[in-house]
Amino acid sequence: MNDVLEKIVSLCKRRGFIFPGSEIYGGLANSWDYGPLGVELKNNIKQLWWKRFVQSRDDIVGADTALIMNPKVWEGSGHLKNFTDALVECKKCHERYRVDVKHDGLEIKIEKSIEDKEKGTPEIAWSVSGKCLKCGSPATFDAFTRPSQFNLMFKTFIGPAEETANTAYFRPETAQGMFVDFKNILDTTRVSLPFGIAQIGKAFRNEITPGNFIFRTREFEQMEIEYFIREKDWEKYFESWKQEMIDWIKELGVDIEKIHEVEIAEGERAHYSKRTIDFEYEFPFGQKELYGLAYRTDFDLKNHEKFSGQNLKYKDHETGEE
Repeated sequence: MNDVLEKIVSLCKRRGFIFPGSEIYGGLANSWDYGPLGVELKNNIKQLWWKRFVQSRDDIVGADTALIMNPKVWEGSGHLKNFTDALVECKKCHERYRVDVKHDGLEIKIEKSIEDKEKGTPEIAWSVSGKCLKCGSPATFDAFTRPSQFNLMFKTFIGPAEETANTAYFRPETAQGMFVDFKNILDTTRVSLPFGIAQIGKAFRNEITPGNFIFRTREFEQMEIEYFIREKDWEKYFESWKQEMIDWIKELGVDIEKIHEVEIAEGERAHYSKRTIDFEYEFPFGQKELYGLAYRTDFDLKNHEKFSGQNLKYKDHETGEE
């Protein structure tokens, strides 16, 4: 942690904004509590967002969906298969590191991944240099395990016994609740295209290497909108929502000169996305993502319709078109 960030963390604690989580028991890595001033600031931001994007518009409705959903939701959404990070583990101290992320004094890269047709398994060419940040072991192929995929969802169990049949997950994003409730919202509100569903709520990700104060934590809140459109109009609305997000950043008083729009390349986008832009901010610890804008196509609704067997198509009130 650099000097500027250390001063920010110290100031936030002294002034009652943010405290280390479970501090009297020695804390918990990357766990933070919001104090008397911190919770007021956070609530002000959420209320301003809700007023701007839900209460002041007639094309967006709100929802508040469950943290734990039927496990089949995550199968249908592709998260069980695709919501993973590649990691390596130090064989000496068992510290884990994400691949293709710059660490101070340690660099791990996957050069290429080739499918071994005979074995039916991927063969990975990778490189490692530097040293383990925890125990100091030189970073060699013998000192670290090969890169492997690690699912980022927190697993829990429903019921008294830890049986496979009772396995469930804390949601890693708020979006799927809005997709699963899509039909109910259509039936109860009679909304017409284009329209959106908004939600503010907790999400959980079992990050391998969280850090940088409250920037990358395992438990966090999202303010998210899913906006439904006709396919032919997606580029127009993508540009429209890009401007909405810029205007929101300005309304908060964030220095727009420190905001950078980063186009995510095809091979690096999430499994559901046809186009993604990240809005990155110049934090004291480097330029990192602040918000994301993605065109998810009909990936989510189409897959939930397939896996649930329910009709999730939108039907135009006037033309009858589905």
